[in-house]
Amino acid sequence: MSTQDKKDIFYSKVMLFGEYSIILGSMGLTIPYSHFNGELRFINNNSYTNLNFAKQSNLQLKELFDFISELKRNKELVTNIDTSRLADDLDNGLFFESSIPEGYGLGSSGALVASLYNAYALDKIEASAGISDDKLFQLKKAFAQIESFYHGTSSGIDPLICYLKHPIVLENAHHISSVGIPRRDILHEDAIFLVDAGTTGKTAPLVKLFMDKTKNDAFKNRIDDKLIPLTNQCIKTMLNGQLEEMFDSLTQLSHFQLEYFKEMIPENIQSHWKSGLENKLYTLKLCGSGGGGFFLGFTRNYSATKEFFAKQEKEIIPVYQEL
Repeated sequence: MSTQDKKDIFYSKVMLFGEYSIILGSMGLTIPYSHFNGELRFINNNSYTNLNFAKQSNLQLKELFDFISELKRNKELVTNIDTSRLADDLDNGLFFESSIPEGYGLGSSGALVASLYNAYALDKIEASAGISDDKLFQLKKAFAQIESFYHGTSSGIDPLICYLKHPIVLENAHHISSVGIPRRDILHEDAIFLVDAGTTGKTAPLVKLFMDKTKNDAFKNRIDDKLIPLTNQCIKTMLNGQLEEMFDSLTQLSHFQLEYFKEMIPENIQSHWKSGLENKLYTLKLCGSGGGGFFLGFTRNYSATKEFFAKQEKEIIPVYQEL
């Protein structure tokens, strides 16, 4: 089957918990988000596609192809990509048709990498509900290497969640598993939502900034002693359906990020962030690396939260209503 015939659509992702701290060993919890998605297509002058966008995407894919080809020539490529077929398809106008906004923390590059692997990996590991830990880590390693083209470094988690299309929890450096989010003790107004900062963020420089800051012992100790335990507690309580406990830990995590991750939070979002902590109606946190794009909100009263933001002429987008 040619790539053009494939209709595999790959969703965006939302990392609920674990951004930045996952680099230093915390747990991570990520869910697919089908509201935004993308797929590989070919340029067709008669299609609805924006031709300039398609041509730009094709050029960007050619840059990624050069990166993959060099790894392959140096015998460093983790997964075997059919570069010959990919080269032919790129010459024939292959591009990534996507509604996932770039620089918004929703895994636009992750969905692209998942699509590329799905279409061109030889000896591909199929996405399945019962996939083994070993195969998950093989996928994660392969995805991390390819996505590093975009971010300098990558955990491989974003492409993995986009590829699997199922919530996953990274429990530690050696164990990843698919999970379900329990619906016990969930109220009708419980929800997770997105707030748009109105600007885009760049992942690579922000990750570099974070890594540079961890060279300071005091900052590194705060991450180890406070952020990582709070992140793990948020994930464990959410997966156990203990929402009261989860929101308690989430509030502490939100305070921590506002104090120590200010560079990742635009000023207009900081005001909304502080309002949520003060009025206790909702709680904000980073969504991805931050800097711009979307920020993640949690509330137990979605209707009132939506109304609160509407009065400030700010629309919020539901990710997961009734958690």
